[in-house]
Amino acid sequence: MADDYYKTLEINRNATDADIKKAYRRLALKFHPKSSKEAGSTDRFSQLGEAYEVLSDPRKKATYDKFGEEGLKGGIPPEFGRGGAWSSKYAYHGNPEKTFKQFFGGDNPFADFYTNDVPLSFGGLQPVVVKTQDPPIERDLHLSLDDLFHGCTKKIKISRRVMNEGGYTSSIKDKILSIDVNPGWKEGTRIVFSKEGDQGPNSIPADIVFIVRQKSHPLFERQDDDLIYKTQISLEMALTGFSVNVQTIDGRLLNIPINDIVHPTYRKVVPGEGMPLFQDPSQRGDLIIHFDIQFPEKLSPDRKHLIKKALK
Repeated sequence: MADDYYKTLEINRNATDADIKKAYRRLALKFHPKSSKEAGSTDRFSQLGEAYEVLSDPRKKATYDKFGEEGLKGGIPPEFGRGGAWSSKYAYHGNPEKTFKQFFGGDNPFADFYTNDVPLSFGGLQPVVVKTQDPPIERDLHLSLDDLFHGCTKKIKISRRVMNEGGYTSSIKDKILSIDVNPGWKEGTRIVFSKEGDQGPNSIPADIVFIVRQKSHPLFERQDDDLIYKTQISLEMALTGFSVNVQTIDGRLLNIPINDIVHPTYRKVVPGEGMPLFQDPSQRGDLIIHFDIQFPEKLSPDRKHLIKKALK
């Protein structure tokens, strides 16, 4: 009886733990009720579950190897259990599907045996598993205008399922992803970390994609590579000239003289004071100043007369 479990898994008594796992994986997939309709497959599937549960447990295996099925299920004196053997009476729980699911870590091992909803024929051959990649996982990456102007490095922690050694079980582990933000990146820029999603025995991990979302800025609006700055001026300033002070993102103070007549659609363009160009950060877009002209709510007759006289 000592070789029954080994014969069930079609391995010899010198089989390693990896050999036992490989044998169970192959035969359990072959004789699972979803893949085999042959007579006796259900019983064989149950036998495989029991054999694997015993031989994959070092204590149960030690008892079985030394005392056979009778010693394993009937129990042995406690003193014989000092070498790691199982001294209690063993009884299989009788649910091979439970063993199957525990082995595959809850993943559906048959998910990759189907293409376009048409099941492949199992027949007497082991089916070829064609792994497909999970869809991308997209997350927003919120960056300030300062981050996108100067560039920076962002560290993001993710938690993902990772296959353990041997490839049959998995656990949740944390990983730090590093993103080097380049000066000039724009809203919608996509940063792809290839195959950093959850791992599974029958699938290719998804790509993790971060999408740049630009935060609002208290002074500037961004328009492609240009920066828009808005300021209020009086009608007097619009007609007679003035200077605008602008504090730049990199900490400089620009004093910009306005000598033109400022009308409602007038824009002052300051070349090279916008955002760095992604292709060449040494080059910059423009700073464009918009003016909100504040008109007086009312004028006295004398002032109206003076304005008319000045504009003639």
